[in-house]
Amino acid sequence: MTTLRDPADVAFRGIARGGGIIVLAIMSLVGAFLGFRAWQALSVAGFSFLTEEAWEPDSGKFGIAAVLVGTVLIALVAVIIAVPLALGTALYITEYAPIKIRQFLIGLVDLMAAIPSVVYGLWGFFFLQGNITPISRWISSTFGWIPIFAVDGADPQDPLASVTVYTSSTFIAGIVVAFMISPIITSIMREVFAQAPLGEREGALALGSTRWGMIRSVVLPFGRGGMIGGTMLGLGRALGETIAVYMIISPVFVIQPHILQNGANSVSSLIALRYGEATEFGTSALMAAGLTLFAMTLVINFGASAVVARSRSGESS
Repeated sequence: MTTLRDPADVAFRGIARGGGIIVLAIMSLVGAFLGFRAWQALSVAGFSFLTEEAWEPDSGKFGIAAVLVGTVLIALVAVIIAVPLALGTALYITEYAPIKIRQFLIGLVDLMAAIPSVVYGLWGFFFLQGNITPISRWISSTFGWIPIFAVDGADPQDPLASVTVYTSSTFIAGIVVAFMISPIITSIMREVFAQAPLGEREGALALGSTRWGMIRSVVLPFGRGGMIGGTMLGLGRALGETIAVYMIISPVFVIQPHILQNGANSVSSLIALRYGEATEFGTSALMAAGLTLFAMTLVINFGASAVVARSRSGESS
């Protein structure tokens, strides 16, 4: 028994398959190019490339330990701020917003995702840095006994103390990146929440559940996979953000675990900062840093795609 396929279906399948193969080929070529250009530096640095904090390629002393820690901390701060914001926005749009303004809110969130990162960077540099320092000082004075919130050189008891120790920090860069990734996370959560089975929603309400009880027992469990996938995709975007972080941070090449303190760094901002003045060997070292970031984001995005695809099938509910 044979099945006749419509020519349009065959053509669409071929186009889709060809597009997927082209994407995989481009990704492979990007990885191969970075690996080829990075080999010169990696063959000199060896494993110390991951443990060295200083960045002096021409003297043979270079590594990404400091910028890698900075990248992860900025991304974690961004995700911690963005996820609750995105979760609340997605739930409001899908469950509480009147139908008349729902499409407007969806368009507004999509519009936020399309704003160039340099605009967020300008907002962070000219507005946020000057207005967030009182909050940074309060967090430091209240929770400074926790090492990550401590600030060297700050005096919480002196109201006239300089606020420059709180500017250009991981915390401020993380807030800006959080506003950049929250539309992406919101869109994914909104999509999976909207797919929650109508029958189960009505069943929960018919059994006397409140609106929040229905959300807690039906919508959130069904969308758990999408929530995880959206968060991981946002994390991947946060790890690779360049311009906004570059405009805000004050680059340092030591591991900076204090997120409220002036001075931070990230892999992408390192490349943007040093590429123009790099020698041939320095460029190879920057390519090695880019290769590391490429591998990190690739693993995160592949994991996120797998989780999101599974949640769409409803298997996670």
